[in-house]
Amino acid sequence: MNEILSVRNLNKHFTEPEDFHVLKNINFSIQKGEFVSVVGKSGCGKSTLLYLLSTLDTNYTGEIFIGGEKVSGMKHKALAAFRNEHIGFVFQFHFLLPEFSALENVMIPAQKAGKFPLSEIKDRAYEKLKLLDMHEHAHKLSSRLSGGQAQRVAIARALINEPSIIMGDEPTGNLDSANTQTVFQILKDLSSSGKQTIITVTHDSEFAANCDRIIEMKDGEIIGDEKMR
Repeated sequence: MNEILSVRNLNKHFTEPEDFHVLKNINFSIQKGEFVSVVGKSGCGKSTLLYLLSTLDTNYTGEIFIGGEKVSGMKHKALAAFRNEHIGFVFQFHFLLPEFSALENVMIPAQKAGKFPLSEIKDRAYEKLKLLDMHEHAHKLSSRLSGGQAQRVAIARALINEPSIIMGDEPTGNLDSANTQTVFQILKDLSSSGKQTIITVTHDSEFAANCDRIIEMKDGEIIGDEKMR
C-alpha cells in the first residue's frame, strides 16, 4: 500500500478561556485503503484531530500531508478546493438540506467543484445512491428519510467527488445496531476496494475492533496504534 496521509509533530492549543494543550506532538501515517478508527474517552482530542486532518481547522503547528501534498499553510481558497476534491466528510448528524431531495443533496459537492456538466453530475449522484442501495429514494425529500437512510445519503454525498479519504466523526453515533452494521459494512467495502481510505472517530468498541487499525488517544497523545488484521 502507498502512504495517503502523514502527520508530523502536530500540536493544537485552545486559548479560551485559558491555554489548553489539546494535541501533543502527534505523529503517524496512514496507508491507502486502510480503515482506521481513532478511539479514546471524551475529551481526549480525537475529534479535534479529525478536524485538523480534514483541513476544517487550520489553527495548529506541525505538518499534515495528504496524497504527498503538504496542506499545512495552504491558502484558504486553495485548501477549500483541495478538501472538496480529496476529502469526503461524514458527520454524526447527516446535515442534509431538508428542502432538497436525496439526489440533490448528493449532487451539491460536485456542483461546487464544477468539473462536470449537470447531467453527468446527476448520473454520478444516482450511481452513488445506487451503491448505497438508496437509488429508489433518490427523489424523496431528505426530510422524509429515516435516520439510517439519511446517513447513507450523507455517505453518498461524501463519495460524489471520488475522494481519496473518507473521514467520519461518529458516523454511526445516532444509529441503531442494524443501521450501524449497514453503515460499517458500506465503509468496509469502500476501503476493501482500495479506492478509499477510511478514518473514523468512534466510541463504539465493536465498530473499532472490526476495522483494520485502531489508534488510541488519551489526554491529547497517541498511546496505542494497533493493526487488527
